Amino acid sequence: MTGGRVDALEKPLPKPRRDLTGYASARLLEALAEALVALGFLEKGYTRNAAGKAFQAWRALTGAILALEYDRIVERLEGVDERRWFTERGLLRIPTTRLKAFGQLIEGLGYRDYSPYTDKALDLHDYQYHGPDPDVEASKYRRREEAALDTLYIIDRIVELVEGLRGRLVERGAWSPEHDEALSMLRESVRRVREAGSWRVRLKPR
Repeated sequence: MTGGRVDALEKPLPKPRRDLTGYASARLLEALAEALVALGFLEKGYTRNAAGKAFQAWRALTGAILALEYDRIVERLEGVDERRWFTERGLLRIPTTRLKAFGQLIEGLGYRDYSPYTDKALDLHDYQYHGPDPDVEASKYRRREEAALDTLYIIDRIVELVEGLRGRLVERGAWSPEHDEALSMLRESVRRVREAGSWRVRLKPR
């Protein structure tokens, strides 16, 4: 990303309890930026780094959706304490330990297959730390090509979801030229990486 988009990402994150739309906008730009970095790592063959960045992109996207759907999410939370935790801490931090529950909440709002995609993002998070494991004990990926394919799978879905959310941010004046440029760059990067073909899964050991 160019200097302008890097500067936008380095600004203090809007606090969701004060500015839900600003927070959603910042998290969406973060998701696009992290996905771009993931693809850059993937092109160089660094699948563990790519997996980690794809996970961060999905986590940021989750934060954006939770903010945009705040009212509907709060309606589904049980008890005053749970609502307070979500408003004051959960939405701002998007803790990894709650990501599965957040994915289930979002899917319940009509976001198709959000929960299983979240599970894949968590698998990539594990792969970042453990790498490929032929015994599938520390990681669910036997070979790096399998993780590369899921990285692309997650990023494809991020592009699709961001395109779907764009109109809502435009209506609120929270979609910027930086968002447009980052989304365009991400589409082009996905095309280039797929054409390179290094993500192909090999079923037989080399």
